[in-house]
Amino acid sequence: MTKFLLLAAAIAGSASAFAPAQVAQTKTAAGAFADGMVGGEGPEPIPFSTQFSSKEWDPAGFSERAPEWLPWFREAELKHGRAAMLATVGFVVPEFMRIPGEQFSFDSIPKVIEAHDALPDSMIQIFGWISFLEAVSMPALAGLGKYDRRPGDFGFDPMGLYPVTEEKQNEMQLAELKNGRLAMIAIGGMVTGAAITGNGFPYLP
Repeated sequence: MTKFLLLAAAIAGSASAFAPAQVAQTKTAAGAFADGMVGGEGPEPIPFSTQFSSKEWDPAGFSERAPEWLPWFREAELKHGRAAMLATVGFVVPEFMRIPGEQFSFDSIPKVIEAHDALPDSMIQIFGWISFLEAVSMPALAGLGKYDRRPGDFGFDPMGLYPVTEEKQNEMQLAELKNGRLAMIAIGGMVTGAAITGNGFPYLP
């Protein structure tokens, strides 16, 4: 892991990750699934499920048992999805390119998964920045549900990529959510495959 690759991964991350809420949230109809948040539209098939579809999929019933926690659930899902998207890029890119420096070379670290133990100083920096970002996001988390802020919205959109219309905003939010969900599964499989097989990309036996 290197500063350059982390920066590249951050740029490649979802454009809507910190996009500002340029319009006020629309009041949802009473009884709307998950308070009308995007992500329950479906209709992707889900085998071995009683619903057989991702439409309003909530097998554990969190949206009904703890509706007051829905903003926090979505905030947590987005945070983990964004981290997973960055991790996926950061895990694959070093398989093909490295920044200058003997400690980052393919000779020093032939397998990316070994970087965690081989670069303790880099790991300390990474965890330091993670801690900093967690700290500065606490006020926003503390205010969830108290004012008009979408979960995951930190008002950061320097490239102006976030759409203006609510329809396009919902489309981008849904794309980020689905890519984040996929990335969470992907990074778990990649790390597991790399650890078990000892092979590089695509981490298969």
